[in-house]
Amino acid sequence: MGPSARQAANPVSPKEVSGPALRTAFRILTAWGLSNKEQMKLLGNPPKSTFYRWKQGAGVVLSQDTLERLSYIFGIYSALQLLLPRPEAADAWIRKPNAAALFGGGSALERMLSGQLADLYVVRQYLDAQRGGWA
Repeated sequence: MGPSARQAANPVSPKEVSGPALRTAFRILTAWGLSNKEQMKLLGNPPKSTFYRWKQGAGVVLSQDTLERLSYIFGIYSALQLLLPRPEAADAWIRKPNAAALFGGGSALERMLSGQLADLYVVRQYLDAQRGGWA
């Protein structure tokens, strides 16, 4: 049985990945210099009490929507690290005005802060295309 068949037979549960995924996400969102309000928006606008419980990381089980948002954030971060090897340049990119049609002169962060899951996907797809394909 290959790795993908094994993964399908034994999928990782949201309970197992939620804590580590949130810790990683908050490190990325902090590196990007996002305010709590911006972080909440990227994470799907959870209630403030939920958001702060997530920051504490105790006994959290995330929804599929939130896990998908985190997956896109991880992909965006990873793509930026590959495209812009200087960490400070990679972290600053999301706030810089961008002439690409997708951003209309605004920043990637402005696009991602629309609150729509699809906008995280589109930014991830754009960065993957800049790298020359899907990783």
